[in-house]
Order: sequence, then structure tokens, then C-alpha cells
Amino acid sequence: MAQTYDKVALIGLGLIASSMFWAMKRGGLAGQVRGYARSAQTRETAREIGLCDVVCDTAVEAVQDADLVVLCVPVGVMGAVAQEIAPFLKAGATVSDVGSVKKAVVEAVGPHLPENVEFIPAHPLAGTEHSGPRSGFAELFDNRFTLLVPDENAKPEATAKLRALWEGMGANVEEMDAEHHDLVLAVTSHAPHLIAYTMVGVADDLSRVTDSEVIKYSAAGFRDFTRIAASDPTMWRDVFLNNKEATLEILGRFTEELFALQRAIRTGDGEHLFDYFTHTRAIRRGIIEAGQDTDAPDFGRVKK
Repeated sequence: MAQTYDKVALIGLGLIASSMFWAMKRGGLAGQVRGYARSAQTRETAREIGLCDVVCDTAVEAVQDADLVVLCVPVGVMGAVAQEIAPFLKAGATVSDVGSVKKAVVEAVGPHLPENVEFIPAHPLAGTEHSGPRSGFAELFDNRFTLLVPDENAKPEATAKLRALWEGMGANVEEMDAEHHDLVLAVTSHAPHLIAYTMVGVADDLSRVTDSEVIKYSAAGFRDFTRIAASDPTMWRDVFLNNKEATLEILGRFTEELFALQRAIRTGDGEHLFDYFTHTRAIRRGIIEAGQDTDAPDFGRVKK
């Protein structure tokens, strides 16, 4: 793999940014990577573990002369960060992000950017329940999808260059418009997270009655909800506040399906339940066949 950008700036140094750094280094994709995090403790940790070639004490310092600037901060603060760095961006630079919603990012960031930079929002569909600068690893994006949502004025060559970077980091890359992205992600990510948070909250209420049996016997299925619900609370608060319409639409459909299942259970309609579970099982098979998960059993969760 060849170097794609000479200088890259990562604003925010959590799971995604740290994984980007290690993946860029693995592939020799960037000449120099500068990083910035708002927290002095995060910056100190980054320096300690060798995360980024240079860790800067201000975002402005990090973006100077950068060919690519990636906003890896919660969606709720992206607008403010964009406003802060805008006057210091190099002409011809590309600005991107890794946010889980796209319409709100376009609206928050776009107006602050000068006309002489390219704006190409992005969303890597990869992650773990861990966060912080120590959580990243080079393989995070391997065979995972990254969605690009280029601004209508972005030059095709700038989009192609960002695509090459993500492909160099191991990702499968596709393009789509912001509104469609937010609807797709409401189905595949946002609503499932909200349901997981709810299930864990309900079980917590129950565990007060049952003396923590919910925790002890969690391997029966509840454990997988808790993994999702352990995700970064700031990020997920911002996701739901910034993707209201799509999330509420999907939750409305979810509620209708739930009522139908309740009715089937109440009336003893085994045929409806069997057909429904058969259909959803087929979707699981499709995910495995697409290489987005493995069917290997891991009930004991033995660590490699």
C-alpha cells in the first residue's frame, strides 16, 4: 500500500481515532499523523503509548498544514470544533469525520468550512464497547464497511483519495446520501442500542428483587445486551438527539412488531411465532454469509 496523505490530523483520540492511527501505520498510508484531545490526561496517555507521531495541545496546532483532518469527537461538539479550526485549514485540505449520524454533521460542520477545503463526512461501521486512547487496534476496520457521504461540492478526486485511505485501512467503502445513511443506521445500530439500554434497565429493576440473579445467569442471552449497552454514553446521547426522525420511525415500527408478537403469544398463535423466528434466523445467516460475523459458538467467551 502506498502513502495516501502526507499529513493527517485526528481531532479526538478515542477508539476510532486510535484505530485509524494504528491502521495507517500498519499500511504506511500517512507521512505524519498529528493528534489532539480535549483532555490533558488523554493527551498524556497518547504520548505514553506512542499514539500519533505528534500529540498537540490545541486543535488549531494539530490541523495546520494537514492534508486530511478527521473529526473523531462526539457529534454534539463537531460544529464548535469545526468553527474553531476553520480559519487554520490548509487550502485544498479534506475535512472528514467518523460520526454515527450524517445529516446533523453536515448541518453542523458544513457552514463553518471555507470554500477551498473538501468536506467528505464518513462513518466506519466498526467498534467495540471500549473507548479511550488505549482501546484502538489496527485491525478494527478489516472487512467492515465505511460509508462516505461526500458534500455535493466535493471534488471526485478528493473522495477517491479518502476512499483509498479507508480501503488501505482494511475497510469496504460505499457512498450514500446523508438522509439514507441515517435511516439505514437507525435500523442496524441506533434502535438496537436503545433496545439494549432498555433491556438492561428493565433487568436492573428486576435484579433488585431477585438479589442479582440477573447478573449471575446472564449467559442465557442478557449478556449480549449488556455488551451493547456498555458503549460510550456521550456518543450515544448525541446519536439519538441528532437522528431523531429516523430513530423514532424505526422505534415505531419496532413497537408495532412487538405488539404483534405479544398478540401471538397471548392467543397461542404458534404458527406466527415460528414463521417470524424462521424469517429472522435467515437474516442472521445473511449477515454471516456477508462476512460481517462468524457463526462460531462463543458461549464460554474464552479469550484468545
